[in-house]
Amino acid sequence: MRAGCHKEMRDLEVINSYLETQATKCFNLLYSRYASKIYGKCLSILKDETLAEDATQEIFMKIFLNLSRFEEKAKFSTWIYSITYNFCIDYLRRKNKQDNIFSDDEIEKAPDIPDDIPDEALIEMEVKQLKNVLDNMPVGDKAILLMKYQDDMSIKEIADVLEKSESAVKMKIKRAKEKAQKLKEELFTQN
Repeated sequence: MRAGCHKEMRDLEVINSYLETQATKCFNLLYSRYASKIYGKCLSILKDETLAEDATQEIFMKIFLNLSRFEEKAKFSTWIYSITYNFCIDYLRRKNKQDNIFSDDEIEKAPDIPDDIPDEALIEMEVKQLKNVLDNMPVGDKAILLMKYQDDMSIKEIADVLEKSESAVKMKIKRAKEKAQKLKEELFTQN
């Protein structure tokens, strides 16, 4: 049995120690590493501080109740992001009675979509414009753009989170960028 957890340990070591000992120190270490990140993700999706705080607590309960199921197929941070993202989207679906933010008819097989989609439209936007555009986008489109550009997740990591194919993710990103450009034009070309 391990002596406990300390800050220098990698996530996997902390997880294994927690699973072996159920030590509060291990739980607290993982919490301190990820609570603010989870809260930030919840806030960006739910757009309400109280909801984000409540969601963060519920998500941590899910994480620690399911920690033994972490299979190391992805990074621990990606696994946490997946739980966070799915929790928030499920909440919004229930709240808005919206059946499918990522509708399957919108995501088609697109094997010819290149890995490197040009980002000029997003790069050219000023920060204030970009924030305004993102706030006016459907939550699914906003979330996928934030995963790609704010969280710097790879196409494969996003595909793992969304449980979609990489080509479907590329198509979704391409369409979200097109929507962002169209929204920018609508919001900022009016006199």
